[in-house]
Amino acid sequence: MTRTTAPRTQDLSEGALGMALLDIERHDLSTARSHLTQATARGVSTGSNASLFHGAPALEFVLARANGAGDDVRSAVDRVVDARLAAARRRQAAGALPHLAEWDLIRGLTGLAALLLSRKPPAPRLPDVLAVLVALARPAHSDGRMLPGWWSAVGPDGKEMAGGHGNNGMAHGVAGPLAVLSLAMRGGVSVPGQEEAVGTFATWLDRHGVHYWSTAAHLDAAQPPASARQSWCYGQPGIARAQQLAALALGDTARRRAAEDSVAAILTDPLRLARITDSTLCHGWAGLLTLTRAVAADSPSPDRFTPIIQDLHRRLTADWEHLPKPGFMEGRAGAQLALHATDTTGWSRALLLT
Repeated sequence: MTRTTAPRTQDLSEGALGMALLDIERHDLSTARSHLTQATARGVSTGSNASLFHGAPALEFVLARANGAGDDVRSAVDRVVDARLAAARRRQAAGALPHLAEWDLIRGLTGLAALLLSRKPPAPRLPDVLAVLVALARPAHSDGRMLPGWWSAVGPDGKEMAGGHGNNGMAHGVAGPLAVLSLAMRGGVSVPGQEEAVGTFATWLDRHGVHYWSTAAHLDAAQPPASARQSWCYGQPGIARAQQLAALALGDTARRRAAEDSVAAILTDPLRLARITDSTLCHGWAGLLTLTRAVAADSPSPDRFTPIIQDLHRRLTADWEHLPKPGFMEGRAGAQLALHATDTTGWSRALLLT
């Protein structure tokens, strides 16, 4: 059933596989089958590139939205998980800093944890994945200084970076582990040290979450620079949702209120809204709309977000058809999912919003 090729059709972000999410949410199973056939025509990747957003795990996520993931697909995903866990444990044993691709949402164990958590019941391997993510909260030592355990020697572009960096965003940074660990706690799944790790990640983001990533220079700066664009993938809105989830998991009323205040302040600020330049889930209006709905649903004061949701919906309605790509994360399918205003299939779990 599987092979290690990597056709773009298997890409949940932009390929036919991601477009099937919209079909399934619309109950258009005939079109969904067509997209799934296209996505799997050349096999399904279980290689090192397999993740929530590519290959067998992405296929399971989409099929599960239609209650259709079979044992063969889940077994293939389990093999991917086992390989990724083994690699992470080897890296830990060697005392090396991790690469973002080991643990982030898009390529790594955070995304796989989100998938395993969405199984009913949650997968037996989920605690092992959570334990690796919890271990990221332990300090690391490199070049004579103490660093966060998720610090990477390479930069966000995957190239060697002097002093390395600590990524803060939802897609590639520590907000992702924070969100999935918090969602697992809310779902009754926890491992030793999980609550403490949630606290560690949340406290880090209290200080450093105002910018996309932290460099070695930021660690010593009195006030880190603010980020330029506010979006789901990078910037404070995505981080604020992760902080709200952490607060709900920990029963921290002050943190929840601060996270909700942050979302409200950002999305009513004309200067920050002016920096949003597209309608996508990843960077633009669709992602912010979906995120704000999730924040409102978990807030004791959801009505405060109604005008914001209406404004974001208006902006998305006016612009989504101009998107040049057809896909999920950066295209028209994702924008239409946001406009559809439903999540009956749980598709927003791919963004760690629910």
